[in-house]
Amino acid sequence: MTKRTLFPLIALATCTLLAGYASAQSDANSTAPATAPDNSKSNKSDQSNMSATADTQSNHSSDVDLTKRIRQSVVADKSLSTYAHNVKIVTLNGSVTLNGVVRSDEEKNAVEMKAAAIAGKDKVTNALKVAPAN
Repeated sequence: MTKRTLFPLIALATCTLLAGYASAQSDANSTAPATAPDNSKSNKSDQSNMSATADTQSNHSSDVDLTKRIRQSVVADKSLSTYAHNVKIVTLNGSVTLNGVVRSDEEKNAVEMKAAAIAGKDKVTNALKVAPAN
């Protein structure tokens, strides 16, 4: 075979492969779910998530330090789930609000006890929710 006949054969084979790949990609995309994940239903049912937000966190050094120490205590406890590690901890004038979702009542109590040990029992508001069992 000469270069003149070999080049069109290679080009034809490449085009055929690319067309097959593009067709397989469009088939794979057509089986994807039509709707994106949506957690707005759980946000509507959990109105307590609106009470303590990062916007209400004080920038006073003592409040920031208190929040930091509570967060470090919660994250250091590897027996807690990722849900518990990611709860909202908002401190305003020494009062701490815990907000978010945890996996169990035990986790809810554990996070509250960690916050109370650092801030004081009378300074902690526990607004944590337990995730429904799947």
